[in-house]
Amino acid sequence: MPDTTDRRYEWFVPTIGPLRFRMIIGMLFLPYTGMVLAFTVIGATLADAVNIQRVGALALIYFLALGVAAHALDALGSRGRKPWGTHFSAAQLWTLVMVTLLPAGAIGIYYALHNISLLWLIGLLEFFFLFAYNLEWFNGRFHTDGWFFFSWGVLPMLAGYVMQTNRLSVASLLAALATGLFSLVQITASRPYKNLKRASNLDTAGQHTLLIYERILKSISLGIILLALGLLVWRLS
Repeated sequence: MPDTTDRRYEWFVPTIGPLRFRMIIGMLFLPYTGMVLAFTVIGATLADAVNIQRVGALALIYFLALGVAAHALDALGSRGRKPWGTHFSAAQLWTLVMVTLLPAGAIGIYYALHNISLLWLIGLLEFFFLFAYNLEWFNGRFHTDGWFFFSWGVLPMLAGYVMQTNRLSVASLLAALATGLFSLVQITASRPYKNLKRASNLDTAGQHTLLIYERILKSISLGIILLALGLLVWRLS
C-alpha cells in the first residue's frame, strides 16, 4: 500500500509522468479549482443573456489567480507542514504568483473598464483574500472556514453573474449562498481528510474513514463541475 503521508499519492495527482510535473498538477488542486470555476459559470447562467467570451475570460482569470497563484501562495504561507514539502523553492513559487497574477489582473481590469464597474469591487476583495487567506495575514484571522466560504464560494458565483450583467439580484445572492455552502462542505471534509492522510499506520477503521472523506470530496467537486457544464450547455443550446 502506498505511503498515505506522501502527497504524490493524492487522488487528484497523476500516477505517471516526471515527479516535478506530477507535483505541479497536484499543487493546482484541479478538482477544487474546477469547483470555483464552475461557480463562476453557474453565476453566468443566471443572466438573461450569456456572453460565452466573458464566461471564458472569467474562468481564465480564476484559473490563473486561484488555480495557480493562490495555491502557490498557500505553499509559501502555510504554517508548519508545507503542502508540497520542498519540491518547490520560494523563488519558484513567487515566480508562479507573478506570471499568473499579472495576466489575470490585466484581463480583469480590461473588463472592469468596459462597462462592468462592479467587477472592481469583487476583484479587489478577491485580491485581498488571495493574500490574506493563503499567506495567513493578521495571525491567520482570515484563514478560516468562514472566509473560505465567502472568498472562494460566494464571490466567484457573484463574479460570474456580474461579468454578464454588471449588477446583483436576489437570485444571484441566493445562488451565491448555495455555492458558498458547497465550498464549506468541501473545506470541512478536506480538513479531516488531510489529517488522516498525514497519519501513518492507519488501522482498518481509519482507512475506511479516509475513503469516505475522499468519496465526499470527489463527489462534490465532480458534481458541481457537471452541474455548471449542464447549465451552460442548456443556456447556449
